Amino acid sequence: MTSSTLLLFFWIVLVTFSITSVEARKHQTKKSKPQKHQKGGNNTHDSHLPRPAPTPVPQYGSFSVLSFGAKGDGVSDDSNALIAAWKAACKVNGASVEIPSGFKFLIKPITLQGPCMPDVVLQIDGTLMAPPKVSSWSKSSLFQWINFKWVHNFTIQGTGVVDGQGSDWWTGSSSSSSIYNYLQKKSNKHMPNFKPTALRFYSSYDVTVRDIRIINSPQCHLKFDSSGGIIVDNITISSPENSPNTDGIHLQNTQNVEIHHSTIGCGDDCVSIQTGCSNVHVHHINCGPGHGISLGGLGKDRSVACVSNIIVNDITFQNTLSGVRIKTWQGGIGSVKNVSFSNIQVSNVKVPIMIDQYYCDKKSCKNQTGAVAISGVKYDQIIGTYSVQPVHLACSSDIPCKDVDLIDIQLKPSAGYQRFQHALCWNSYGKSQAPLVPSSIDYCLRRDENPVERIAKSQDRQHQC
Repeated sequence: MTSSTLLLFFWIVLVTFSITSVEARKHQTKKSKPQKHQKGGNNTHDSHLPRPAPTPVPQYGSFSVLSFGAKGDGVSDDSNALIAAWKAACKVNGASVEIPSGFKFLIKPITLQGPCMPDVVLQIDGTLMAPPKVSSWSKSSLFQWINFKWVHNFTIQGTGVVDGQGSDWWTGSSSSSSIYNYLQKKSNKHMPNFKPTALRFYSSYDVTVRDIRIINSPQCHLKFDSSGGIIVDNITISSPENSPNTDGIHLQNTQNVEIHHSTIGCGDDCVSIQTGCSNVHVHHINCGPGHGISLGGLGKDRSVACVSNIIVNDITFQNTLSGVRIKTWQGGIGSVKNVSFSNIQVSNVKVPIMIDQYYCDKKSCKNQTGAVAISGVKYDQIIGTYSVQPVHLACSSDIPCKDVDLIDIQLKPSAGYQRFQHALCWNSYGKSQAPLVPSSIDYCLRRDENPVERIAKSQDRQHQC
């Protein structure tokens, strides 16, 4: 066989082999095409395909609002970015929502809702700002600005500021609520009846708020409603003295609370403890300006009010309307019991010690029989200066205050004030213990000459709690 013939033979073999290989691959590809699942059958070929490894669920994470589109320029609406960061963090154990320092975030009224994974943190190092104009708030959002709902094991902390920008809400303000209401209607007929709280917690448990500043809320700065297991530590609350109804911390239907080592100055109560509260400990607080630390007003419109086991100690009041106060409306039902006020320093406080069972926030209120029963209240070591009256215990004529203790009370007039140096006490029963300044305090409390009838009336009121 010649060389040319041999070369032709090998070329024919090579072409034949290539065609056979292509046909074989086509046939194999057609056979290997995944078949549709038949009812009740298995796709065995699918099970051999490589699958991506499942993404592990992170156990911690940081979610900056900047990563979700926030501008942080104080003008752009960053509400949706905060909501998106919250929703992402809510799914991760131990996650944090970051409000970074150096930025101002304009946030419209929002609700940050749980339940979330445990130990979520809102880290506020920048500034959160509310809408500054009343006209920019919708009627449906007047109850609160930032609302936390159904959150558990949650912390707010940081070096930043929560700014309610409330000055536009205070038009025609006055320290007197009745005068304020009159002027407000005259000066701005379009002012809403309701004003928003800056931070509100509803039905939330094991919540800690620490280190941050809350300023200039339209109304109350920090509110806990129907909650429990609350710790407030080392915060600062600030608004002008003439900003109406701007309570610092407001508690309602909330139990097991500790508020401590904080500074509060506002236009109303530094701490307000309302019905449904028990096991509350408030200590190491600087209060002023403001209306003091108050239980109530309780029992409005003949409602049932129940407050018990309240401890307030190591407090400094400066230039406040009251010091430690219990205030109830005439005709109320329920009880205030087991309350202790101790180691209180007052400086130029109008009335350092007050029980007012004739509370009225208008020019006049209807006289009513019955009252929230008050018992087991101790005032121990209340020392400093007053500008109007040292002690004011105005208890109900129908249901007197009982088991009230006045121990080591030393109150002197502020410089330049010589008014009402005598304590005013009405229908209050208990005991006093020296030292007592002014001396009229020693005659303030009476012994009960007919305890059976009075105790029976008080117990009838308390049975509602």
